[in-house]
Amino acid sequence: MAKVIAITNQKGGVGKTTTAINLGASLAANDLRILLVDSDPQGNCTTGLGIEKSSEKPTFYQALLNGVAASETIQTTEYDGLSIIPADKNLVAANLDLVDLDDREYRLSKALRPVLDEYDYILIDCPPALDLLTLNALLAADSVLIPIQCEFFALEGISQLMDTIDRVRESFSHPIQIEGILLTMYDDRTNLTRQVADDLKEFFERDVLSTVIPRSIRLAEAPSFGKPILLYDPRSRGAESYIKLAKEILENERRRRQATQSAR
Repeated sequence: MAKVIAITNQKGGVGKTTTAINLGASLAANDLRILLVDSDPQGNCTTGLGIEKSSEKPTFYQALLNGVAASETIQTTEYDGLSIIPADKNLVAANLDLVDLDDREYRLSKALRPVLDEYDYILIDCPPALDLLTLNALLAADSVLIPIQCEFFALEGISQLMDTIDRVRESFSHPIQIEGILLTMYDDRTNLTRQVADDLKEFFERDVLSTVIPRSIRLAEAPSFGKPILLYDPRSRGAESYIKLAKEILENERRRRQATQSAR
């Protein structure tokens, strides 16, 4: 059964979509079956993988609100082992459309349930907001991965997100875990980057992943060609960092499973 990871931060421009695409491709490179879910109305994950936004094909919106089976919305990508449930322009209205529905917070969880056994990991690219789409993602997920740019307001923003995750755990009795805090657009030449990284590690300790994603022109260019960095420039620092991230996440999962087995 797939492990579902929500990739979220209410602040925009921190590398959520870049991480969703490139972590997905890097996990697929380990011979795993990966499904991306584009839950962001901007649809950047969809275009970043070269998927044409067509009104003729069902999308995430139809799976979430119109009862279309998730399996009917899944499209394969150019990268072997990596599939996606794409977004389209209709998703802009999803928050309003969800308000009056029964079980509005669990629509995504129910939609994904029939396809969980077909994948090893499902990654949900969330919008830059703590709205009903993000809440649906958190309640569908086993864990949350938090990309964060090393800047002045980083600690304040992530503290708000952690409070939200705590409320989700308490209000919905949903034991979502922290997959990790991922430092993105990392430039160790600046004092601010190093200071913010040190502050995050001091405050959140083991939740901060050891892998960091460097600031990279090649990473920024890749989506405009509809490719993950592993196809666009596999020898770049960006590609190396996401391969390292995938290995760290897989190793952390292996350790959790061993700890669970030992506890039994």
